[in-house]
Amino acid sequence: QVQLVESGGGLVQPGGSLRLSCAASGLTFSRYAMGWFRQAPGKEREFIGIASRSGSSVRYADSMMGRFTITKDNAKNTMYLQMNSPTPEDTAVYYCAATTWDYYNALDRQSRYDYWGQGTQVTVSS
Repeated sequence: QVQLVESGGGLVQPGGSLRLSCAASGLTFSRYAMGWFRQAPGKEREFIGIASRSGSSVRYADSMMGRFTITKDNAKNTMYLQMNSPTPEDTAVYYCAATTWDYYNALDRQSRYDYWGQGTQVTVSS
């Protein structure tokens, strides 16, 4: 069956850096665009960005641009989220998700994602 497994979460200091991974199995990774989302306590899940099937194109939510970097490695069936200079407001559970939609038609439309990971907790605190 399809599995998306996030890893790399934990405690990070403000201004530090952290890289999350999303390892996929049970699907043909190169046929899926892959997105990152997050959900902070008491808030709705929000879109961070999405990589195209090939990984050559990435689109970010306006509020996330410049703060996160998404890369997709089809050879490793893995997607990454690099967090740069996080703040306590970035504390959340981070999720990856897979979609068969073209990345520019999926974006933040959560209903268009077919598979979701279980999430990894990121806490930004000194």
